[in-house]
Amino acid sequence: MKILLADDQELVRDTIAAFLRLEPGMEVDVAADFPAALALVRQGGGHELILLDYMMPGMNGLSGLAAMRAAVPGVPVAILSGTAPRAVAEQALAEGAAGFLPKTMSTKTLIAAIRFMAAGEVYAPMAMMTEREAPSATLAGAQLTARETEVLRLLCQGLANKEIARALDLQEVTIKLHVKTLYRKIDARNRTHAAMIAKEAGLF
Repeated sequence: MKILLADDQELVRDTIAAFLRLEPGMEVDVAADFPAALALVRQGGGHELILLDYMMPGMNGLSGLAAMRAAVPGVPVAILSGTAPRAVAEQALAEGAAGFLPKTMSTKTLIAAIRFMAAGEVYAPMAMMTEREAPSATLAGAQLTARETEVLRLLCQGLANKEIARALDLQEVTIKLHVKTLYRKIDARNRTHAAMIAKEAGLF
C-alpha cells in the first residue's frame, strides 16, 4: 500500500512515516505542505491513501481536501489534526474525507485506521462522535445522551442507519458510531436485541 503523508511539522511527519514504513507492504511518500503534496499526486505517484494535515501551509481549511479529492478521484483522502475542533472533523467527513485522525492516537490505532480507510471505509474516532452533553436516559444501568436516545428511538421503529441519518440530518457514519456505542453501553448483541432491551425497560 502506497501512502502520501503531508504535514509541515517535520518531527510529526518523520515519526509517523517511520512507524508506517515498519509495517509490511506499506510505502510512504512525504510532503511538507499542500502544494508539494498536490505536485506529488499529479506526477502519478499511484498513492492508495492520502493523509493531509489540517493546519499545514496551503490547505486553506478544508479547501485543500476538496482540491486533493478532485486531483485524485477515487483515492481516499483523510485529515490529520492535533487541534481541530469536533465541528471541523464532522465537516470534513461531510465533505467526503475518508477519515479524521487525531495526532494523539496510538500507532496501533493509526495503522488500523489506515487499513480501514484503504479498504474504502470511513474512519472517525469513537470519542469524537460521543455527545458531550448531559445524559438524557438511563438504560440497562448506562447513561445515554440525548442523541443516543434519539437514535435508539428511531432504531426501535425499525429504521435503517441511512434512514436514521436522514431523519436526524447527520452523516450515516455518525449514526453507525452511535449505534456501536449504544450496543456497548447496554450490552446489546444487535439491533433487535437493543430494541428489545429498550422496550422491556419501557423507554419508548
